[in-house]
Amino acid sequence: MQTVKDQSDVQGDLKSLSLSELQAKLDSSAEGLSQADAQRRLGQYEYNEICEKKTNPLVKFLTYFWGPIPWMIEAAVVLSAFVQHWPDFGIILVLLLANAVVGFWEEYQAGNAIAALKAKLAIRARVRRDGKWTTLAARELVPGDVIRLRLGDIVPADARLFEGDPVEVDQSALTGESLPVTRKADEVVYSGSIIRQGEINALVYGTGRNTYFGKTAQLVQGAHTVSHFQRAVLKVGDYLIVLAVVLVALILVVALFRGDKMMTTLQFALVLTVAAIPVAMPTVLSVTMAVGARLLAAKQAIVSRLSAIEELAGVDVLCSDKTGTLTQNKLTLGDPFSVEGVNSEQVILSAALASRAEDQDTIDLAVLGGLEDDQVLKGYKMVHFQPFDPVRKRTEATVETRDGKIFKVTKGAPQVILELAVDAPKVQPMVEKAINEFAGRGFRSLGVARSDAQGQWQFLGVLPLYDPPREDSKVTIATARQMGVSVKMVTGDQLAIGRETARQLGLGTNTLDASGFGDTRHHETAQLAESIEKADGFAQVFPEHKFHIVDVLQQRGHIVGMTGDGVNDAPALKKADCGIAVSDATDAARAAAAIVLTTPGLSVIVDAIKESRNIFRRMNSYAIYRIAETIRVLLLMTLSILVFNFYPVTAVMIVLLALLNDGAILSIAYDEVRPSANPERWNMRATLGIATVLGIMGVVASFGLFYLGERVFHLDREFIQSLIYLKLSVAGHLTIFVTRTRGPFWSIRPARILLVAVIGTQLIATTFAVFGILMAPIGWGWGLAVWGYALAWFLVNDRVKLAAYRIFDPTEPSLLARKHR
Repeated sequence: MQTVKDQSDVQGDLKSLSLSELQAKLDSSAEGLSQADAQRRLGQYEYNEICEKKTNPLVKFLTYFWGPIPWMIEAAVVLSAFVQHWPDFGIILVLLLANAVVGFWEEYQAGNAIAALKAKLAIRARVRRDGKWTTLAARELVPGDVIRLRLGDIVPADARLFEGDPVEVDQSALTGESLPVTRKADEVVYSGSIIRQGEINALVYGTGRNTYFGKTAQLVQGAHTVSHFQRAVLKVGDYLIVLAVVLVALILVVALFRGDKMMTTLQFALVLTVAAIPVAMPTVLSVTMAVGARLLAAKQAIVSRLSAIEELAGVDVLCSDKTGTLTQNKLTLGDPFSVEGVNSEQVILSAALASRAEDQDTIDLAVLGGLEDDQVLKGYKMVHFQPFDPVRKRTEATVETRDGKIFKVTKGAPQVILELAVDAPKVQPMVEKAINEFAGRGFRSLGVARSDAQGQWQFLGVLPLYDPPREDSKVTIATARQMGVSVKMVTGDQLAIGRETARQLGLGTNTLDASGFGDTRHHETAQLAESIEKADGFAQVFPEHKFHIVDVLQQRGHIVGMTGDGVNDAPALKKADCGIAVSDATDAARAAAAIVLTTPGLSVIVDAIKESRNIFRRMNSYAIYRIAETIRVLLLMTLSILVFNFYPVTAVMIVLLALLNDGAILSIAYDEVRPSANPERWNMRATLGIATVLGIMGVVASFGLFYLGERVFHLDREFIQSLIYLKLSVAGHLTIFVTRTRGPFWSIRPARILLVAVIGTQLIATTFAVFGILMAPIGWGWGLAVWGYALAWFLVNDRVKLAAYRIFDPTEPSLLARKHR
């Protein structure tokens, strides 16, 4: 056997060897390896995975001291040391270190969360060990293992095919080829490709970094993708930085004309810029997203892209699979229809012979469960089995009896089976009548045929299969509608079955037949689009129809969520704003989806939508708070310097504001919120408008305190600086309790952690002001007076906020007003 060091040197040889020579070289056989041998090889070949290049934690930590924001803070540190303002030097240095530590820790935590989610989404492989088929994590495969590849599987390692029917393989992820290729016995299939049709055994010869492609297919894609909402919030950050730079430049110009000490002014301007920049914004984003992902994982919804949580907040149309999502996916067999001269037992037996229990297919299990005596199958030997695939729409088996007679049986879509049968013209009217009667009662129909002595197919009958709705589906759909989300059922079943199921679920009966979508003439396109938008569901849907449905709904201005489970659902899952792979989905579907469910049903999706809207609300309240506070500090400083030639707070005070307030605001990720009754959208007009109004109100309040201190109580300016610092700190953090609700501040109780964080930091700020730490002392009397002043303005600001909402966002956004990005 080759060791890991020289395995890559022989990859070309292994591909060119005959299968028997390869088995000998790998010391393996069609029976696979023993568990003990596999474990031994694992030590030689390493795990079947591509190890990501990991940055040294110390190097990663040091990167937090590199960039525009750290440079500004570092410049302030140097300037403070240069002018020997040691208190400023110490505090600014603490701010610099605190930002680095918090940022590093939160990214480290978020990285661990994503790694844990990736582990849950790991590819599984069916492998033969100790002569038995078992399911293992693909990373445990070693050269010499025998694996089973089936429809929808992502090939877990480079392998050579054993004897069997050809399979269709999608290698587009590796080669860019748009069409699947056919692979026959003894040929190679590469890690990362997808089985599109058929099933076969294969011998693993290359694993991990020694595969042809050099890496395994990644199931979790774009975990660090910046979503639309994150981009919008970061735009807010850019706006604040530009605003800060313009105002600081104005201060510097005025100071130059007045002949102020330029070094002191420059240091102050730099620190002011640092205070204005939303340093905590990326951290708040990552914390909020990571918290949301953990909450959803606890509800059995694994997020493969964190940005999907935010996309869900805007989803207003959810296209849901019927089978297994709206229904139980537990098929039961009804009383069959049989043609003349054939009894029900013969129909069920023939269908059972065209089934295979080990595939754990729900239809096969329902058919096998319909046998009165499963011992009857022992009288037959399966010579060959052709599994179901979406193209042929049937299974087929070649069977041998005990006396040596060979015949074929098949089961599948009735129309497909009728096309095979030579007696179709005779039986078709009766068969179609039976199918329609079954469909009207919500039953799926399965056609069954058997070959005669001449090898011609004879139609035997129709098996009715019933998949009852899930108990929670009707309530969940009603809840989704109350949340402004329109649920549209998508099924491959007949129109009558779709309508009956939709009726039982309370969806409505406007179900479209998707089979004609591809035949629509150009002038009918607009009419079809309108029909798709108004439909309650779609029947006889093929994979390409799903893609078309999503595309049309997006063009009509909707944010679309789509569920799927099969390999052919992958394009629609990718196309949707939020693709959702349901439980037991194929590897290919999970790879394409943004969210993967590990439990059946629709309720977990509704929970995920609620959670995403909660996250949106938290982020929106934070954005309004951050903009308002920045405008408040910048305008106050600029106007004070320009009009009164007075610095209302010192550089140290600004740093303290940034340190205490940004540190505590991280707790907003855990705040209690009330999800919106409608899909969310980023309303920049309302956000900037309300934040600006609150910011200006804060400036008015600060100048009011300045007037009282200087003109009424005739206090010295150092004392006034301490008063204004405490007012900015207390009033600033009280602003979050204004912005966190759309209604009055008392309408939603804040989370305890947010309350404790705010009270804790403001007690520290009050202690600094009262006892004169790094500033002039004001005593408890003035300290309490400032608290009273800030609380009074807090109540005023809350009423102003309500008025601002009536101006900038008078109504909740309508669904159709939301344009697709």
